[in-house]
Amino acid sequence: MPLFGKTNRGREEAQAKPLVAEVSSHEFSLKLSYSAKSSEGVRLKTGPGLAQRLRSMLVGYVQGESELVEPLPVELGQASPFIAQLPGSAQWLQYNHKRSPVTRHALVVLSSVDAIDTVFETLVCGLLSGETDTTGYPEYNAIVGGVASHFDEITGDLIVRAVVGWGGKGVRGDTDRNAAGILAGLFNNVAGDTHAVGTVSSDRPMPSSSVGGGMACPHCGFSSGLERAFYCPKCGMRMLRS
Repeated sequence: MPLFGKTNRGREEAQAKPLVAEVSSHEFSLKLSYSAKSSEGVRLKTGPGLAQRLRSMLVGYVQGESELVEPLPVELGQASPFIAQLPGSAQWLQYNHKRSPVTRHALVVLSSVDAIDTVFETLVCGLLSGETDTTGYPEYNAIVGGVASHFDEITGDLIVRAVVGWGGKGVRGDTDRNAAGILAGLFNNVAGDTHAVGTVSSDRPMPSSSVGGGMACPHCGFSSGLERAFYCPKCGMRMLRS
């Protein structure tokens, strides 16, 4: 009898053993779903303390602190939070790495469904409903958002709209209904601003065909991306023309 290995009979028995057709297994899956709602735009005359006025529109709804996110520089117009879109995802992470988890989550959700344009709009956002996990990121049924704004290129007025978003891994439940109520409250806050002059279409300005083109603001240096821009999308100051 051999000291090591199997006998010929043992090999034959091992070869004759039927193959297992199905084994017990653990199954894994991931389904992500993002949703958002946006109101009509409200036209506001510009005035002093604009950033504070935008933040005050979240009062009564935001949990904790809100954060102001200014438009991306035009050279980062292709920045994206999606890892598959290189090099845009690396640019996005580098530009937003210092922001709070709630703000980063809000940017991912709202930009994923095209509810905001991060190149042309200023976003004031925060956690509006729900809880965060141990890392500080909102749960799937938590509602984030606030107000998005841009300057009208013709009149120089500020166009502000309420926007909310939610989603991730999980079941929506009654989040849609809660989001609709919060959106209505935020819209009332925007429309109640003392500088409000009426509602308008929420259409956003379109970039020029060449990335990095357009006029640079002499006041803050922001490149508008619009060849015929009258007012800076970032600071609202009038462009100087020769």
